[in-house]
Amino acid sequence: MRKSELAQLPEIPEKTPVLIAGPTASGKSALALEITRTRGGVIVNADASQVYDCWRVISARPSVAEEAEVPHRLYGHLPYDAPYSAGHWLRDVAPLLAGPERPIIVGGTGLYFLALTEGLAEIPATPPEVRAEADRIALDRLLADLDPVTAAGLDRRNRARVQRAWEVQRATGRPLAAWQAETPPPLLPLDRCLPLVLETDKDWLNDRIARRFDQMLAQGALKEVAAMRDRYDPALPSCKAIGVPELMRHLRGEIDLEQARRDATIATRQFAKRQRTWFRRRMRQWHRVDPAE
Repeated sequence: MRKSELAQLPEIPEKTPVLIAGPTASGKSALALEITRTRGGVIVNADASQVYDCWRVISARPSVAEEAEVPHRLYGHLPYDAPYSAGHWLRDVAPLLAGPERPIIVGGTGLYFLALTEGLAEIPATPPEVRAEADRIALDRLLADLDPVTAAGLDRRNRARVQRAWEVQRATGRPLAAWQAETPPPLLPLDRCLPLVLETDKDWLNDRIARRFDQMLAQGALKEVAAMRDRYDPALPSCKAIGVPELMRHLRGEIDLEQARRDATIATRQFAKRQRTWFRRRMRQWHRVDPAE
């Protein structure tokens, strides 16, 4: 973490929650750790892959030493096959907002932050049979079945979001946009916290992504994925973490390790591009911090 990042921050009033969003590999966790070291608080996870106990290295979770140095919450607290959504996360984070320590909420899952600061519609759970039906349908058909208002608000390349909208419509008979129009007040409005989003040069970030995956391999990412080989299910959210499918293909003898490395790096860069676009569109009121400066 660069000292210039702290210098870019506005004054943080005592006990004010801090939100740190940004694309993968942009240095969010390092900034959260430094703020917590110097100004106190508890670091709270807002990354959908880091909630699972099977992934530390491959999801870039804080190290054991970092977790021991300052308080961390909602990291690795779920088994690999546990269902988890923005609604689950919001219920988990709610008591931490009322705790004695300032929450430093950090991660790359934009939907979590949106649910926290703008509210989350109380949509009934999707029946398993509807989800199984959706799993068998191609992305373009899922999109074609959606109402125009819902479709206009989605990232059309993000199958998980498109499928979720289709499932809601199929299960409830109402479009997702109609449910969202009834969203209750947020738990933490933007005027009650310091919202930060890391935004930097694409080439700087791409270089960090390549170097970080090499570091993951050196730190045991392949061994971590191999330990899940008998439980691997590509339909589970935990098993969709970037790097997991690629290394699993290598372990099954389908590609060599160098190809797995290239594929995972490309997938990470594509994911970071989608994140950067989403954050620019949906987090216009957030304070920008450039980690490359």
